[in-house]
Amino acid sequence: MPLLSPHNSVLLHNGPFPCCPPNALASPISASFRCLSQREGLSFFTFVSIIETKGTHLSNSVFDALMNAYTDLGFISDAIQCFRLVRKHNFQIPFHGCKFLLDKIIKTSLPLVAWRFYLEILDSGYPPNVYSFNILINRLCKEGKIKDARMIFDTIGKRGMRPTVVSFNTLINGYCKSGNLEEGFRLKIVMEESRILPDVFTYSVLINGLCNHRRLDDACRLFDEMCKRGLAPNDVTFTILINGQCKSGRIDLAMELYQLMLKKGLKPDLVLYNTLINGLCKVGDFRETKKLVEEVNKRGMKPDKITYTTLIDGYCKEGDLVSALEIRKEMFVEGIALDNVAFTALISGLCKEGKVIDAERTLREMLKAGLRPDDAIYTMIMDGFCKKGDVKTGFKLLKEMQSDGHVPGVVTYNVLMNGYCKQGQMKNAAVLLDAMLNLGVVPDDITYNILLEGHCKHGNLQDFHKIQSEKGLVADYASYKSLLNELSGTSKHQQEMITADFMSV
Repeated sequence: MPLLSPHNSVLLHNGPFPCCPPNALASPISASFRCLSQREGLSFFTFVSIIETKGTHLSNSVFDALMNAYTDLGFISDAIQCFRLVRKHNFQIPFHGCKFLLDKIIKTSLPLVAWRFYLEILDSGYPPNVYSFNILINRLCKEGKIKDARMIFDTIGKRGMRPTVVSFNTLINGYCKSGNLEEGFRLKIVMEESRILPDVFTYSVLINGLCNHRRLDDACRLFDEMCKRGLAPNDVTFTILINGQCKSGRIDLAMELYQLMLKKGLKPDLVLYNTLINGLCKVGDFRETKKLVEEVNKRGMKPDKITYTTLIDGYCKEGDLVSALEIRKEMFVEGIALDNVAFTALISGLCKEGKVIDAERTLREMLKAGLRPDDAIYTMIMDGFCKKGDVKTGFKLLKEMQSDGHVPGVVTYNVLMNGYCKQGQMKNAAVLLDAMLNLGVVPDDITYNILLEGHCKHGNLQDFHKIQSEKGLVADYASYKSLLNELSGTSKHQQEMITADFMSV
């Protein structure tokens, strides 16, 4: 059995303990224990050695040092074992060692593991404190374990303490983020009944929850209640409420809140400006948008990727491609790379303007930047080429999509199908239909109508009926209307004959 030297407090060993470096002989107790604890699983041997050497008249500083050493080295299970041995042998509980270990477990372990250890040391006489409870509640709320968080919250009172405003706010925030607004508001009532006044954070969390549920009127009422109670909303509160108004399309109310924020002397940050710019772009108010961008620059802030992308997307949807391209130039000057949203907006805008070659060039830039276009981008460009009669390039893009791992859906195939049918290339349309079916892509009503219209204009109904019966296509009312439109130039008798033939299939 290893012995503890009375001169240097270092274990001298002939067995499992590692040798200590020479300079450890003169170090304090904690350093000595760090030395002897270089291997896991030694707490029992260390503990027994201390007992045999020192007897039962031991200061708890010795066990504090031992627990700290194990904890510091990451030997958590040994530190816990040391605590349990101290408790088993009725030594004084090493409070400092327990606190150090508890803090470590809370930070590095699962919160419920930390909670079990906390209960263990509390039952041994460790003095409880609300701070530790709050930390555990917060950890559990972040993991979405609201029931466990509530259980720990309720334990605060059972241990003879009162929850603090932080305790309430943490749990209310957890409820709101999990979508349980009712419980969050019930907890606010409990808070007030306990004579703990809700603060700005309490109101901000609840307002955010209401905004997320599109309950804007309730959020505004709660905001008014907050102000009437003498609480000054901060920039976070304003940003939450302004964001909610913008998402609901109530940009006029959002701008009123923005002006109120300025009157109160609060300084908006770029997040708030981006929120307002996005809201203004959605309603097409680009005059006010430009003013806000100017304000951003006046306040010494620089527009970021979100600002620029929002503007590009807004201008493209408004049909102002010139302004969108100007914003892109600014991004290039500032060294800000376009992301998927910006590229998608530009490609969409170019396609709408019929600039399909520029759209494809932008697609190549996107690929060169290492970004992966989605099916919608490819389909937009394919549609642009097909509308210009260049179905061949559209088909090449389909092959490119497939080689890049995309699995085109029925919408993409319909675009190409429409291109072939408009060009009267009914054989290619039939081949494309076969390819669709072989890949498991199920034609829809639009596919049916495209083929019907194509055969009416460039083929004959017998060919269509043959495809219809072989492929199992089903007629619908839209197809019937399409057929009548195509037959409008024929005689009434011919219409009746062909229509009867069509409906019988």
